[in-house]
Amino acid sequence: MRAFPAILAGTLSLVACDRLQPAPAAQQAERPAQAARPTPPAQPAAAAVQPGTTPMNGRVAVLGFLNKRNGIARDLTLRPGQAIRIKDAIVRLRACETTPPWEFDRLTGAFVQLDVQQPGGGWRRAFSGWLYKESPSLNVVEHPVYDVWPKSCVMSFPSAPEMPDAPAETSNSSRASNRASDRSASDSNPT
Repeated sequence: MRAFPAILAGTLSLVACDRLQPAPAAQQAERPAQAARPTPPAQPAAAAVQPGTTPMNGRVAVLGFLNKRNGIARDLTLRPGQAIRIKDAIVRLRACETTPPWEFDRLTGAFVQLDVQQPGGGWRRAFSGWLYKESPSLNVVEHPVYDVWPKSCVMSFPSAPEMPDAPAETSNSSRASNRASDRSASDSNPT
């Protein structure tokens, strides 16, 4: 049994020796040059804005705000990045989106954060997420006192994409002759 720890220690020392060997001279020459060069800070990738669309800072959202204690509802008009404090609540709008007018399913959404002041004076994030005007049950602000929901998001879109031409309608006489030929073909094929 005493041989096993000795074998394990010997194996680990051999593995460690491999990692401690000096690097070849070419690699050592490259390392100081790389260390001397400062790396530039990572720049956030600029979001490509399609021509004709509203950039995020140019959009305007209207949010509904309800205090359930006193039943008072207010409309809050915010741009993304703005926040408003109402007594012991802070509502922040991070983003808003509306589907283009040519889309079949219309959705208006807003990324909202709700912070509520605690009795001890600190703040607690009560909600952070997307809210949808047309589907309020997808994501709900679950707070006993406050409720927030999106009402609108004003933004512009590029011109509507060109719609493909509708298929040509056949005349009634050609449809009738097609039905007659289909019936005669089914009558002649016994199944």
